[in-house]
Amino acid sequence: MFQRRRNMGVAGVAAVAATALLAAGCGSSNSGTPSNSSSSVKNAVATLPIVTGTGANCIYPFTGTQCYSVANYEDFMYQMQLPLYQFGNNTSNNVTVDYPLSPADAPIYKNGGKTVVINLKGWKWSNGESVDAKDLILDLNMLEAEKANFAGYSPGLLPDNMSSYSATGPDQVTLNLKQAYGDTWFTYNQLAILEPMPMAWDVTSLTGAPGSGGCTTDSAADGWAKCKAVFTFMNAQNKDTSTYATNKLWQVVDGPYHLTAYNVNGNFTLVPNPKYSGAPKASVTLKFVEYTSDTAVYTGLKTGALTTDGPNIQIPDSDLAPAGKGFLPPSNPLASAGYNLDVAYSYGIGYAYINFNNPTYGPAFKQLYFRQALMELNNQKAMSSSVGRGYNYPTTSGVPPQPSAGNPFISSAMTENGGQGPYPYDPAKAKALLASHGWKVVGGVLTCESAGTAASDCGAGVAKGTQAKFAMAYTSGVSTQQSFVEILKSGFGQAGIQLTAEPETFDTLLGDTVPCTPKESRCNWTFLYLGGWLFNGPGFEPTGEPLYQTGSPNNSGSYSNPTMDSLINATHTSGSMTVFHNYANYTATQVPALWMPWNTGIVAVSNKLHNATWSPFLTWYPQYWTCSNASCGTTG
Repeated sequence: MFQRRRNMGVAGVAAVAATALLAAGCGSSNSGTPSNSSSSVKNAVATLPIVTGTGANCIYPFTGTQCYSVANYEDFMYQMQLPLYQFGNNTSNNVTVDYPLSPADAPIYKNGGKTVVINLKGWKWSNGESVDAKDLILDLNMLEAEKANFAGYSPGLLPDNMSSYSATGPDQVTLNLKQAYGDTWFTYNQLAILEPMPMAWDVTSLTGAPGSGGCTTDSAADGWAKCKAVFTFMNAQNKDTSTYATNKLWQVVDGPYHLTAYNVNGNFTLVPNPKYSGAPKASVTLKFVEYTSDTAVYTGLKTGALTTDGPNIQIPDSDLAPAGKGFLPPSNPLASAGYNLDVAYSYGIGYAYINFNNPTYGPAFKQLYFRQALMELNNQKAMSSSVGRGYNYPTTSGVPPQPSAGNPFISSAMTENGGQGPYPYDPAKAKALLASHGWKVVGGVLTCESAGTAASDCGAGVAKGTQAKFAMAYTSGVSTQQSFVEILKSGFGQAGIQLTAEPETFDTLLGDTVPCTPKESRCNWTFLYLGGWLFNGPGFEPTGEPLYQTGSPNNSGSYSNPTMDSLINATHTSGSMTVFHNYANYTATQVPALWMPWNTGIVAVSNKLHNATWSPFLTWYPQYWTCSNASCGTTG
């Protein structure tokens, strides 16, 4: 998935002048799904899959990293609760903000970029109240009070970079900033984290009247005590997943859908919200059904049990012929079952978190030579071609390498060595590098034999006798990830590094992504592989503040580097591509995470489903969907 969010799939915009170029470069190839259809039926039901352990498990949008996933936001919350601004639209190549689909008009920048005026459109909540200035103030106040518990927060950025904010009209909020920012970056990476909240959520009990919690009118004078009390209550309700479909809090929506059935395993139903203010209004019910794995999903497609596997589950690469032109397979194995195939680009990067705070191995991970050696033992090229069958490609930096055409963000270091980046697969070079820094294979295991800080030593804090025995937790039920980890294990083994593969559910892994300190018992992990990061918020521009800035909640491995912080900060105020490329090159050479392949997915779409497309942001807009039979699939 930005995004914003972590995405389990491995098959989720800087200067103003660059935005149009990027939009033009992100295309998707459609192999037959009609763009429109006059043949549609009322009350149709589309059936979509969820892999066990990867479905939505949070419903309150003001959440920490344990909830920050595409499954929770794009697939679930954003169908019911709209962010201030929507990104992407119902086309396959849009990576820009979509104001017509957003509850607010385009922001107005004044005072040289130090003042931002936001005008809401006066859309309605399902209880009849307006989505207005006070709803956005509630969100901003909550952000001031509980920023440490919000995964979209990065230290020094929103709300820290505001000097003040206020409702300057019934439907208008004005932000005064401490310094001038570029309007594209501020819209795409700052305003993107905001989401108006209904007064029904400003409460401290289920019997409280809307607004009775007092967070909307709270201030720093009391230490945001009222907002903190509201957050405590709402967070508790968020954790009570058994009541999602019945709790009156979650029935107040402003999106195209509302929830009528739910269980945490992945089975839930979204029904069109007739009071949705936007256009078009949804007409197709969405029924999500649990499957045990992506392989089981493919079986469901072959039997015609599903309408589509999109937006965020793709056909396993192993079930497709090697990719042909434009990433499409040369033939459609599901044609006889009544499906078309679509290419679904995702604007993201693949990686595994490295735990720089691991009490035993953190000191070794903090050595650049050691991370370089890990990459030289990481055969991404083989992963992409053998397992990924040409639908995958190596990640070389914190910036997406694809789509490449017209993409101004790709830097020189990213394209080195035929697209493998500055550290291509080279076990001999890795072994020599490790040996030159005091490591030796002892009893079959790479071991630090020369502790110290000299050029020929293992490095600061690495104890003599430290053995390179690591574990990689990865997403269970995703066959491609499992295969990638096995190839990585083989590559590491050539230098004597032992890697144990540990499958965990995606939801369990999300819970482990909260940054830890060396003294915490939960900080004993070494690598977490959830798939990767989709730049769909809070960073739609692929800058590094969500992932690599010191102290960021999504910096799960606790990477910290003052040069990186400085380069990230420079991208916020400068529209220069040179400034951005300096940052991109630094992430390529520094290896703040273990880069892994990313993919272009192939999605199956029933020929009875119309107007379904897949944005590179993994945002999707089923309110546009129509169906030509009641089941919206091949079995109807």
